[in-house]
Amino acid sequence: MPSFQAELERQRRWARLPARERADRAGTVVLTFDDGPEPESTEAVLAALAEAGVRATFFLVGEQLMAHPRLGRAVADAGHEIALHGFRHVHHDELGPGVRDDLARGLGAVEAATGRRPRFYRPPYGVLSEASYAACADLGLEPVYWSAWGSDWETIGAERIADLVVRDLTDGAIVLLHDAVRYAHRPSAAPTAEAIPLIVAAVRERGLQCVPLGEAV
Repeated sequence: MPSFQAELERQRRWARLPARERADRAGTVVLTFDDGPEPESTEAVLAALAEAGVRATFFLVGEQLMAHPRLGRAVADAGHEIALHGFRHVHHDELGPGVRDDLARGLGAVEAATGRRPRFYRPPYGVLSEASYAACADLGLEPVYWSAWGSDWETIGAERIADLVVRDLTDGAIVLLHDAVRYAHRPSAAPTAEAIPLIVAAVRERGLQCVPLGEAV
């Protein structure tokens, strides 16, 4: 879990560079998955979503798509929404003005692999910079944060992931999860896939439904 200071800095940065944290449409919850596509991990998440009968929004990484274009297409073909997570998974502060090139290159990779032009963009680590904020406006991308997360980049089990999500699960929640392990510290994304039915059950118990972000705004 993030330290208190890290969480405080995140809140301060989000207040300075605001982006979407919640959905507008009443009765909805949006499941989002960052960092893919990645063999086995993304495939397991797709299978769990199909079994649960829900669609989600995938924030794809350009360099991952370059390595696994067919898997990116499989995400789109399964009816999920395609969004952008950049070309490289790096802090925007490290890229400076070059962040626009990273976003544009990522857009190109997504369109080439999936045939879709993303509407939404989530910055790696949830950290926008002034330069990337301007780049989003220039490229016609709406930046997105989240309102609930499962801390599933950590080595924790499915029940713990689900418990953390459900703790902040309210009408209009945007849930942050991950369908890859390349940029995390855990050995497998299997716990995320296993947490999906638990999360979806909690959503439905509250009389809500899971929809892609584009259908909830």
